[in-house]
Amino acid sequence: MDVKRAFKYRFYPTDAQAAELSRTFGCVRKVYNMALAARTQAWTLRQERVDYDQTSAMLTAWKKTEDLGYLNEVSSVPLQQALRHLQTAFANFFAKRARYPRFKSKHSSRACAEYTRSAFRYRDGMLTLAKMRESLDIVWSRPLPEGSVPTTVTVSRDVAGRWFVSLLCQDVNVKPLPVADATVGIDVGLEHLLTLSTGEKITNPRHERRDRDRPARAQRELARKAKESANRAKARVRVARVHARIADRRRDLLHKVSTRLVRENQTLVIEDLAVRNMVKNPNLARAISDASWSEFRSMLEYKAAWYGRNLVVVDRWFPSSKLCSACGSRQERMPLNIRTWMCGCGTTHDRDVNAARNLLAAGLAVSVCGAGVRPQRDSLPDGRSATKQKTLRREP
Repeated sequence: MDVKRAFKYRFYPTDAQAAELSRTFGCVRKVYNMALAARTQAWTLRQERVDYDQTSAMLTAWKKTEDLGYLNEVSSVPLQQALRHLQTAFANFFAKRARYPRFKSKHSSRACAEYTRSAFRYRDGMLTLAKMRESLDIVWSRPLPEGSVPTTVTVSRDVAGRWFVSLLCQDVNVKPLPVADATVGIDVGLEHLLTLSTGEKITNPRHERRDRDRPARAQRELARKAKESANRAKARVRVARVHARIADRRRDLLHKVSTRLVRENQTLVIEDLAVRNMVKNPNLARAISDASWSEFRSMLEYKAAWYGRNLVVVDRWFPSSKLCSACGSRQERMPLNIRTWMCGCGTTHDRDVNAARNLLAAGLAVSVCGAGVRPQRDSLPDGRSATKQKTLRREP
C-alpha cells in the first residue's frame, strides 16, 4: 500500500523570495475571495451554480483588466489551485461535511500557496519555485523517502513569521506492521494525559500552564503598543512565537506517544468525546485545549490506517467510569472529585484505570460482534427507557 505523505521543513527565504511569496499569498487570497463572491452572487441573484471551469475563465478575464493586472506578476498555478480548493470547499458544503465557505482574511487566514509539478523544479535536493531564480534554503531535518519525487509543494508562513515548505511524496516505507498480540484501552484526562488499561499513566506536561508567564508578559507588552504601529506588529510576532513554541512541544509529545501506542498494539480503543462542547466549560476549557485530545485522536486514526492497526471508538455516553471492570455493576453517581472507589464486590478501583479497562472490553466486543457500544439504559416498569420517559415529560 503506497501512502502519500507530506514532509514539512523550515526554510529561510532571501528578501527577494520573501517579497515574491508574500505577493503570491496576497494574490491567492484575492482570487479565492473574488471567486467566492462571484459564486455566492450567482446563486443569490439567479439561482445559478458556478463551477471550477467558470471561475477559471473568470480568472483569465480578471488578469486582462487594468485593476487586476498584478495577478500576472505571480505564478498562475497557485491561483488555479486556490480555485480548486474553493471547488472542494463547496463540494464539502453540499455534501454536508462542512459549513459554507468563508472569505479569507489578511490577518487571520493561513498564508500559503500550493505549487504543482509544472510550477517547481526539484533536483538533487534543490527546490526552485516558479518566478524565482534561486533555490530555497531548506533545512532538511529528515530525508525524503528514497527515490520519491514531490508531486505538490505547499509554501506557508505562520503568524510567528516562520516559513515552511511541505512536499507531498509517495512514501513506499509506510507498510502494515507485523500483527501484534497486545490490545489497549485509552482513557484521556487532565491530571494524566493518558491512562492505559495496562495501568500505565502518561503524565500531562501541561505545556501551556508551565509557560503561562511568558505569553502573559508578551500580551501585556502588546497591549501597551500604539495601534497600527510598527512596534505593535513586532510585539504581535513575539506573542505568536511564544504560542508557537507551546504548540510545537505539545505536538511533539502527541506524535511520540501516538506512534508508540500504534506500534505496540494491534487494537486501540478510545472514547468519542464531544470536545467542542466540553471546552464551553469556563473552568476546564483552558486545560482541555492544552491537552489537545482531538489532535491526539486524529493522529491515532491516520497512523492506525497507515500501519494496519484497528482503532475502535466507543460511544461518548458509555458509562466507562461508573462500571466495575470486575463484576460489571454500575454506580449511580461518580463525581469528578472521586478518583478511587470500592465496588460492592470488594474491588478497589482507580477511576481512570477502571475506565480504560471498560473501554477496552467494550471495544473488543465491538470488534468481535460488530455491535455498537451504546450507553446502558435504566428500564422502567412499563418497558420504556428512562431517556424515553424524560422526553415524554417535556411534552405539553
